[in-house]
Amino acid sequence: MGKPIRVLMAKCGLDGHDRGVKVIARALRDAGMEVVYTGLHQSPEQVVKAAIEEDVDVIGISLLSGAHMTVFPRILELLKQEGAEEIPVLAGGTIIDPEEIQALKGMGIAGIMGPDTPMDEVVGCFTETVKCRARG
Repeated sequence: MGKPIRVLMAKCGLDGHDRGVKVIARALRDAGMEVVYTGLHQSPEQVVKAAIEEDVDVIGISLLSGAHMTVFPRILELLKQEGAEEIPVLAGGTIIDPEEIQALKGMGIAGIMGPDTPMDEVVGCFTETVKCRARG
């Protein structure tokens, strides 16, 4: 059996609602992944720094503030600046419009999940994203 998938979960910005990200972190852990949770109120810079320091396979960002069209592109930009653009970013939020989903995916967000996404689908998205990255 190979090494477990290493995930960084983060909450960006001023959003203080962390129940969902904690539920997802626990589901990923229960599925055998190693999960690093950065806590609330993280800046994109803090997220990228932690992802590099923790040598993660994938980043999961939960954002409920509506700032996704600012925060997610900034994270991708910082990953590129740090030479870590190979780390895929998965996003979750409650108010992401369908047009924005397409724009974010076009920018490089590997996957986007809404509040009604079944937990097995969330776990599968993280697993498949890392598998696809490994295949190159």
